[in-house]
Amino acid sequence: MTGLNLSQFKSLIVRPALAGAGLGGEAAVNLLTGTCLVESGLSWLEQVRGPALGIAQMEPATHDDCWVNYLRYQQDTANQILATCGLSGLPDASVMVWNLRYAVLMARVKYLRVPAPLPDANNADALSAYHKNYYNTALGQANASANTSLFQQAINA
Repeated sequence: MTGLNLSQFKSLIVRPALAGAGLGGEAAVNLLTGTCLVESGLSWLEQVRGPALGIAQMEPATHDDCWVNYLRYQQDTANQILATCGLSGLPDASVMVWNLRYAVLMARVKYLRVPAPLPDANNADALSAYHKNYYNTALGQANASANTSLFQQAINA
């Protein structure tokens, strides 16, 4: 077995990061835990053939867009994220590699920008479809049907 322990990742990284930034709730916890499990297998901190970084495998351009076009206008949320992650100023995308809480919270910001509400916290099918539609996108390699079992693992963790 390689990578992080799923239950510990959920309880020690995802849940406190989301709660600390005021962005929690069980649906968000399960969605972000599942997103990281799908995107990196809780193992990869840098995409093998691509630019994505961190446990949630976010591309630097997406990271920067979240700051320029969203967090810049949501100062309370931005400040809560920085405080929760022990950061100040405008972090570089590379911070997502070594600060797991920051990587999780930036993925949460990407989801915050989606007009559709979060799915039910315990619906693995819906969480997986939400991830595919709003995080991975139609052009991404994720398969919502195939990843449902990973989201169920995230729910169960």
